[in-house]
Amino acid sequence: MDCLFCNIINKKHDAHVIFEDDSHIVIMDKYPIQKGHSLVIPKIHHEKIIDMTNEEVGALFSKVPDVARGIIAATGADGFNLGQNNGRSANQIIPHVHVHIIPRYQKVGNPWARRMIATDGDLKELAKKIRDNIKSS
Repeated sequence: MDCLFCNIINKKHDAHVIFEDDSHIVIMDKYPIQKGHSLVIPKIHHEKIIDMTNEEVGALFSKVPDVARGIIAATGADGFNLGQNNGRSANQIIPHVHVHIIPRYQKVGNPWARRMIATDGDLKELAKKIRDNIKSS
């Protein structure tokens, strides 16, 4: 199986990592909806969340609050959305479970479907800033 996220986890493909432990990795979304858009990814490959155990799902979502706090502190976002798509018809582009953390900004509004193209430099700088602002609970 050739999975982009598995390749990132196995260091065969580059990504802007903002958090990593034994079971999860968090990366910057290469095509962000908003500045700071990040993905929380379990290292064990599952295509859909229904393929995971309840414990695995709990462990995945337990990473979200600390990462979201780091994103808000680094970006000055006013809020955030969580997204988790399952299957192609639900707009899951990469068939490996992941949770989107999408910062929201009052001054920008909520253009849900609009995406930006971020430069590598921007992603690298912001990834460091978020990393520096993540405080595990």
